[in-house]
Amino acid sequence: MDVYEAVRSRRAVRGFTDRQVPRDVLERVLSAAAWSPSGSNLQPWRIYVVTGGPLGELKKRAGERVAAGDPWDERQYEMYPADLKSPYRERRSAFGQERYSALGITHEDWEARQRAAAANWDCFGAPAALFCYIDRDMGRPQWADLGMYLQTVMLLLRAEGLHSCPQMAWSVYRKTVAEIVSPPDELILFCGMSIGFEDVTVKYVRTGRAPLAGTVTFVEG
Repeated sequence: MDVYEAVRSRRAVRGFTDRQVPRDVLERVLSAAAWSPSGSNLQPWRIYVVTGGPLGELKKRAGERVAAGDPWDERQYEMYPADLKSPYRERRSAFGQERYSALGITHEDWEARQRAAAANWDCFGAPAALFCYIDRDMGRPQWADLGMYLQTVMLLLRAEGLHSCPQMAWSVYRKTVAEIVSPPDELILFCGMSIGFEDVTVKYVRTGRAPLAGTVTFVEG
């Protein structure tokens, strides 16, 4: 698979089979992803990969919190601006509509929407999960480095025939994740990522993208 095909075929998959992901494949992907760019080569990402029994326990504990209506852990960063302006507000709204429409869930069916959201904390059935942390002393440029690293991981997973789903949703159950991976106190959980083989029976709608002119300006001589 060439790079263009990896980029085009990468998407947030929300339905995985229970087929196990070989350890050597994960090691190969993450060893190559280590070459991702970062300012002054700080490499600010700290990664925990969870599979098998520990992942099953994490899903169980998270599911118990969901079932009990346990309050979310306090946020350590703002996922979206409180007053999301145009065109970002419209893009987010369109995503939600497309996502839930594919599942046959109406805007008014709040309980069904909640059940669909709760699948995040089961990793959508994936047999492997990655959790990306960053030192709380790092600044915005280093958080941007995380994005470049995670995109590299996701493209390499596609090259291996795997899919993924990056999930900031795990940040609101960060204490439960910490119970399993025991990160040092100086680290902040940025996101999780479900990894596995796609369950092709799960319905989805491929979300669109803004036209090139909507995000790119060429300044030419």
